Amino acid sequence: MKSTSQKEQLVIQGEKNLSNIIIGGSLTDVENYIPVGKVIILTDNNVFRLYSSDFPDYPVIRIGTGEGIKDLRTVDYVYEKLMELNADRTYFLLAIGGGLVCDIAGFVASTYMRGIRFGFVSTTLLSQVDASVGGKNGVNFRGIKNLIGVFNQPEFVICDHRLFKTLPEKEFFSGMAEVLKYALIKDAYLLKILEQDMEKIRKWDPDMIHEIVLRSVKIKKEIVEKDESEKGLRRLLNFGHTFGHAIENVHDLRHGEAISYGMLIATYISEKEGSLNTFDASRIRSFIMTSGLISKININVIRVREVFMTDKKREGDLIHFVLLRSIGEAFFKPMKIENLEKHLQEWADSFIKI
Repeated sequence: MKSTSQKEQLVIQGEKNLSNIIIGGSLTDVENYIPVGKVIILTDNNVFRLYSSDFPDYPVIRIGTGEGIKDLRTVDYVYEKLMELNADRTYFLLAIGGGLVCDIAGFVASTYMRGIRFGFVSTTLLSQVDASVGGKNGVNFRGIKNLIGVFNQPEFVICDHRLFKTLPEKEFFSGMAEVLKYALIKDAYLLKILEQDMEKIRKWDPDMIHEIVLRSVKIKKEIVEKDESEKGLRRLLNFGHTFGHAIENVHDLRHGEAISYGMLIATYISEKEGSLNTFDASRIRSFIMTSGLISKININVIRVREVFMTDKKREGDLIHFVLLRSIGEAFFKPMKIENLEKHLQEWADSFIKI
């Protein structure tokens, strides 16, 4: 296992540009990656309060926190602030924050004046392994998650693990859910790491954190380079998200907890459809139920079904649903919505009895 004293760089080759991912980088080094020119920082109030003393000396636009602000009203506010700062197409937008900040910054930068350059300093585990990497930038619309968005790679993403020390425990688990996703779809050994070393990871052991972030980003890089705009292979990254996003919306859960429920359901469906053996399914369930990823609630199946029907991946009465063949091997296939709804109800009935 490599020490975090060594930065590691991965480059994602996008359709339009390269994205340099610096694993184990530092916020204090960000100016080494910013191109020459005028820069504006976008961050949220919490990150500004905690880390503004380490920000480079540029104008700052601050937004609030929480999924409720990830919409076009916030985008409009940021546009307005950019105009007040006389930002033109020569400016660079630097996002310093978690997934919400990076999503909004990427969307704004891709659309303001038909596009300005941008990069991220990612401050949360969830953002480092998911939202900030891969070029998907979007906002919610009328309660539908990420309905409006673009594919556009940031010029760089600095993954500064030292910023995790101020993360609430719930934010830790939100990120761990996405790490688990990578293990289940592409890296069986990563699940073994999580099972054996969860306590070290929870205590932010620097080498363990470096290892799980690096393994996760490598998987995302491999998939994104083959399918940046999600026409095929990239759909694997949606494992657990079809029902997870609906549960997140209905029950106002943190992203990771909702996705953990989504992975439980997808595991159940994989087993019922005959692609996943009982031993692997039980192992996945056991890890999710005992590792703190969820706090058991009664899922409102009727409301989840209603939201599920608005899924943007839906094609008529079909959804390309991600299933497991084994731990570390996923695939997707078109499944009828009525069949998925039937599985959802059966899972909910069995989950209540646990």
